[in-house]
Parts: sequence; structure tokens; C-alpha cells
Amino acid sequence: MTPKKDQQALPAPWALAMAVLAMLSLGVLIGSVTRHLSENAGFTTVLVEAAEQAEEEAATAEATGSGAAEVETAGGETAVPAATASTIPTEIPLVEEPLPDAPKPEVPLVEEELPTGLPEVKHVFLVVLPEGGYEETFGKASNSSFLSQELPEQGELLSNYYAVTKGGLANQIALLSGQGPTPATAAGCPTYGDVLPATESPEGQIEGDGCMYPTATKTLLGQLTEAKLGWKAYREGAEGCPNPPPDAANPLLYFHAIVDSPECGETNVGLPQLTTDLQSPAAKFPALAYLSPAPETPAEKFLELVVPEIKESLAYKDGGMIAVTFAQAPQEGEAADESGCCLDLDFPNLPDAGSQAPATGPVHEHGGGGRVGLLLLSPFIEPGTTSEAYFNHFSLLITIEELFELERIGYAAEPALTGFDESIFNAAG
Repeated sequence: MTPKKDQQALPAPWALAMAVLAMLSLGVLIGSVTRHLSENAGFTTVLVEAAEQAEEEAATAEATGSGAAEVETAGGETAVPAATASTIPTEIPLVEEPLPDAPKPEVPLVEEELPTGLPEVKHVFLVVLPEGGYEETFGKASNSSFLSQELPEQGELLSNYYAVTKGGLANQIALLSGQGPTPATAAGCPTYGDVLPATESPEGQIEGDGCMYPTATKTLLGQLTEAKLGWKAYREGAEGCPNPPPDAANPLLYFHAIVDSPECGETNVGLPQLTTDLQSPAAKFPALAYLSPAPETPAEKFLELVVPEIKESLAYKDGGMIAVTFAQAPQEGEAADESGCCLDLDFPNLPDAGSQAPATGPVHEHGGGGRVGLLLLSPFIEPGTTSEAYFNHFSLLITIEELFELERIGYAAEPALTGFDESIFNAAG
């Protein structure tokens, strides 16, 4: 049949399928091109400009008092931002936090000074009596209740304390300088002359014979002068620096460094000056006061005179310590005592002065100045106490040097010798 002229012909089914596929391909191609153009032609810039426009609108709203600016979203809705541009910081500070496993910084260790066991003693009153053995002075055989009972009840008694050599003068020189005896000092210096040849041993001993030690000889008094701590000698019945001295028992006049000093007359004064000086403030009183009686004055009478006066002074109450001892024990008669303590010292000037027999303990039977005892009174010492530890004159010299932070001199530098510690300075607190 021949179709009519006004009737349009329909495409075939396969032609429709091809058309659909062509349209789908064109859509994919257009989408790809559009995405590429948006990424490279400023689509991100459009979003940033939109955000900046929103911030400007918010700032305008705040300036006009209209409250938080409303921003129109893509869906046509409005939203109020949590904060306006005026409250948003332009820069956010970065807080650096250590990593959990980061090592902790090392803290440097500070070394603390260990306590030495010595208190802050500021004034030492050193009372040296001429001669007396322990039993006849502090012990049961004593005829002095003040020396054997009343004073020990006020302080501490060191019952095993010894002189170091024969001769009262030699022991006092040893106590002030650490020097061993010469034949002349051991005999009380019958002839007043220099120690010659005065060579110094590696141990710091001045070798030779004689009485006057050279200027370079180190003494406790010279150490105190160099440290600007000061010292003064108060002697009953004597003052000044006579040369030669009329009293052979004054050890301070056997050192050229003292006798030749222009201050010798100011540091060696009579006993009445002590009363005047004790009235001064504690800071003006010297660090060391060396006290000694006249040879004819009994020890008990001298102590009854000076000890109560010292204890009432400002210097004693401000870190004071009174040390009472004897130069040596008797060397002749029934009470003769030649024992020595702790160390068998080989004095270079008296090679035969050492121990004549092996020591059976801390006490040497020969070669020393005997057992003399030592009484200590101080706010740092418990009253009514005793100590049986072994000490001697060199131990007391060591203690005074350590109290004032001075170097050890002479035999005080012997490592085997020790000074006093907290067992002696035993007051609570």
C-alpha cells in the first residue's frame, strides 16, 4: 500500500537507541568540561568572596546595632554565625605542648654543705693554769670544790685530756702554735735567745734550740690577726711586751711576730683590762681571749674571779666558750705524770722525748706532759656532762682553728689528730 502524503514516517527502533546513547555521551562530556572549568576558572574564589561578603554584612549589622548578621545559605534559609567578625581573632596563638614521650629536662644538682658538727662559737676564753694533775684538780683528790664540783656542774669535763710534752712553757707554746719543744723551752727558757738554726721541717716544725721563734713561724694568734678576728692576752700581774720577759711562763713573748709587732702592747694587757673589755658589745670583743694567772695565784682563786664575770658578759652569751686546762701535770714528786695521749709524736728537737715503751692503748706511758683534764663551759654544751674521749693540747688547737675556719698548723695538721665534734658540743638544738 502506498502511504499517504500527509503522514510522517517514524524512525526505526535502532535509530532511537543510537540517539539516546549519543545524548548520554554528550552529557558526560559537558559535565567533565564544566568540572574542569570550575576548578581552574575561580569557583573556589567565588566561595571565598561569598564568605568575605558575609563577614562584611555581619560587621555592618553590629555597627548598626541590628545584632548578629544573618547569612543566606544555599538552600534559601538564614543562619546566625556563632561569632561576629569583631570577636574572631585574626591570629590564633599556637601553644606548644611537649610530646607525651619527650624526655624531661635535667635539673642540675646543687651540692649542699654538710654540717661539720661544730656550733657557731664566736668568742673563746682560753684559761691556761700553770701546773696541775687531773686527780689533784678535777678528780676525787682535789681540795677545790669550785674546780672539781661547781664548775663541772656548769659545763662538760673531758677527763682524758693530756698535755703534749714536758715543760709548762713548752706546752703553752705548743697550744698556740703546734710547735714541739726545744731543749730550752722544755727547761723553761733559762736563756732568752732565738731558736737556731731555725730550719723548717716538712711537717712545719722549727728545728733547732732556743726560745724565740722566727717571725715566719705560724701561730694561732697570727692566723686570727690575718682573718681580722682579733685576739688579746689578759695576764695577772703583767702587761706589755718586755724583752726579755721577767715572767718566763708567758708564751706569747716567745714569738718574734708578736714581740716585734707595734700592736704588741695593745694585745698583751693586764688582767684588770678584762673587766673593762667585757662591758663592750659582743661584736667588739676579740675572738680569742688568752687568760693566765700570776705564778703565785692559786687556780681556784683565779677561776672564782674571772669565770663568773665572763659568763655575765655579752661576748659569752653571744656564742662564747670558756676552756680551762693546765699547761702540764707535775713532772716530779709523788704525783709525777709523764703520760701522753693519742699519738706518739717524734719531736725533731727532742729525739728522745717519744714513748719509751710500746703503747698499750691510746695513752702512752712516757713522753708526754701528763693527764691534766679540760673543762668546757658554753651555751653549746650540756651542763653537768663528762667525756672520756682522748684528747690533748693539739686537739684543742685544732678545735679553735676549725671553729674560726683557719688552717691547721704545726702538729695540729697531723691527720691522726682530731678536734672536738658534736659529741663534745652536746647541747640540745
